[in-house]
Amino acid sequence: MKKLLAGSAIALLATAGTAFAGGHAISACLITKTDTNPFFVKMKEGATAKAEELGIELKSFAGKVDGDHETQVQAIETCILDGAKGILITASDTSSIVPAVQQARDAGLLVIALDTPLEPIDAADATFATDNYLAGKLIGEWARAKLGDAAESAKIATLDLNVSQPTVDVLRNQGFLDGFGIDLADPNVIGDEEDPRIVGSDVTDGNEEGGRRAMENLLAVDPTINVVHTINEPAAAGAYEALKAVGRENDVLIVSVDGGCPGVDNVAEGVIGATSQQYPLLMASLGIEAIKKWADEGVKPEPTPGKDFFDTGVALVTDEAVDGVESISVAEGKDLCWG
Repeated sequence: MKKLLAGSAIALLATAGTAFAGGHAISACLITKTDTNPFFVKMKEGATAKAEELGIELKSFAGKVDGDHETQVQAIETCILDGAKGILITASDTSSIVPAVQQARDAGLLVIALDTPLEPIDAADATFATDNYLAGKLIGEWARAKLGDAAESAKIATLDLNVSQPTVDVLRNQGFLDGFGIDLADPNVIGDEEDPRIVGSDVTDGNEEGGRRAMENLLAVDPTINVVHTINEPAAAGAYEALKAVGRENDVLIVSVDGGCPGVDNVAEGVIGATSQQYPLLMASLGIEAIKKWADEGVKPEPTPGKDFFDTGVALVTDEAVDGVESISVAEGKDLCWG
């Protein structure tokens, strides 16, 4: 790994968002993929509120777009130079970020991955996340049950995150396909399955414009697509607009992951059939608590028993419950949503 770039780190620090009070002995950093996605906005809110409660100085950083790896590396450098006690990060490139994370850990910082496990997962001191494979599997099982016998002749499109295939992307994609009854080839790779029901996959960068573009591309491959898995709800909203443009919005089943309030509203309105809800505020607030404990006691957080990460929970949200797949209603989802 290159040596610390003091100039770029200082420049980044000058533009970083902060929530602090002078004189605090403990500081922490939050590094997200973007500062526009409602998921990361809520994550920042959770971290900020908990930091203020515990008297921790919090500095927040974000990539310019999803996939902006270099900005995240620069943010880690800044946090090291600034003497932070810990870093919470949702990595854009889960393997390439590892050397920078190791440098932070070598400097004595506690590094916790939020939502997106690093590759390997133990490259971070801990991971607080949704069980993303389960989140994908729930919507896959629901879609398969919803279609019934027609699932055997489905035409499936997967709208994924980006070409680097970060862990969160792979876990949701492979979980969905598993739940739908697709035989996985390598469960660590998107797109190597041989099931003829899969039309193809495209990337969205996790935003609405990307979802629209990816859906248009895949409809050009096969205009009869009738099942769409999306990495998140902004991508689902974009996919819906592309389908609406060709008059297919009412005969394609869209499923997604997030559980933000706009996404839950889209479930209520029939844009999305079902979504797996996750809890970013909880992830971030627990992460700040863990940094405080590390600073005070030198104790690292423990994973959920039987898992290699701390599971912050997931629930399937739909008003069209199916047998054999546990779910909560849209009304319940609205009580728990964010954004």
